[in-house]
Amino acid sequence: MAGSNHGHTPAAWTGVIIAFIGFCAAGAFMVMDQPVGFWASMGVVLLGGVVGAVMRSMGLGQPKSAHPVHRTTGEGAPAGARG
Repeated sequence: MAGSNHGHTPAAWTGVIIAFIGFCAAGAFMVMDQPVGFWASMGVVLLGGVVGAVMRSMGLGQPKSAHPVHRTTGEGAPAGARG
């Protein structure tokens, strides 16, 4: 989407980086045949989603009205709709 700011927020970057680290660690523990480490790393992956959601609720994510699908014109027609 040209001109959009989709996903370029501190909440999105932080959540994805935490989840990525957990995913990489889980892969390493799977290869090393360490089930406890694997499941602990999967917990880190879930933690990334929780951290991203908390940061979004704190106002560090993209506002809901910023997405063009959620905006409407004064007549109530969806943005971009042709009459």
